[in-house]
Amino acid sequence: MAVPGSASGFVGRKARSMLGQVGDLFVIALEGLRRSWDVKSWWWEFVDQCWFLARVTSVPVLLVSLPLGATVALQVGELAWQLGAGSATGSAVFVGLIREVAPLASALLIAGAGGSAMTSDIGARHIRDELSAMEVMSVNPIHRLVTPRMWAASTIAVCLCPLVILAGASGGYFFNVVVQGVTPGAYFDGALSLVVPSDLYVTLFKAWIFGFIAAAVACYKGMTCATSPVGVGRAVNQATVVTFMLVFAFNYVISAVYFLAYPPRSL
Repeated sequence: MAVPGSASGFVGRKARSMLGQVGDLFVIALEGLRRSWDVKSWWWEFVDQCWFLARVTSVPVLLVSLPLGATVALQVGELAWQLGAGSATGSAVFVGLIREVAPLASALLIAGAGGSAMTSDIGARHIRDELSAMEVMSVNPIHRLVTPRMWAASTIAVCLCPLVILAGASGGYFFNVVVQGVTPGAYFDGALSLVVPSDLYVTLFKAWIFGFIAAAVACYKGMTCATSPVGVGRAVNQATVVTFMLVFAFNYVISAVYFLAYPPRSL
């Protein structure tokens, strides 16, 4: 009887710890949004973070999107040719890029490249007691550090979506038009037949939410990491994994609600 009891106690402690961490994450995120109106106190930090995130994510997002769009075009194009609908490849490429690939790719790069840097930076400040020193000087570290990072990550995630779409469409164009012989007119006509403006609006909304989640998780893990170099490394790893899980979960929820409100168009 002792083993089941100890197991249930372990599960209960883990559940309470997880709920406590979720609560702390929400507290930091909401506290970061609470003083968003005081732009002058975090504007220059916001600009610095935007420049940093754009510098470390713009080239990787192009390198990821080009082969991704080409792969989608190649795989879907082969199936479409077998069904006698080769011109429908453009529709599949553009719909997949706009609805799903663009926000996910931008968010995952923000989390992997920018979020890891945010976690290590704030974690290093935590180890050096800079966050406590800011509190002693009546400076809220969440308002000064977390708020600009959340807004910067959301802004850059939105700006990366057009890059993903253009790069993926270019890769799909190469394989669908150059390799498989579909005419450019058929490729772009098929691409525009299923896409509606609401798809782009939801994509940008998703990218904003995902960037916000990536920055919030990264800052939370940095501010609560163990006070050791090993703790910072573990916090970076945990921030990346947790962000990926939350992004895919929120993506499913938003996509499900969107498809219920706006059913997909048919050719």
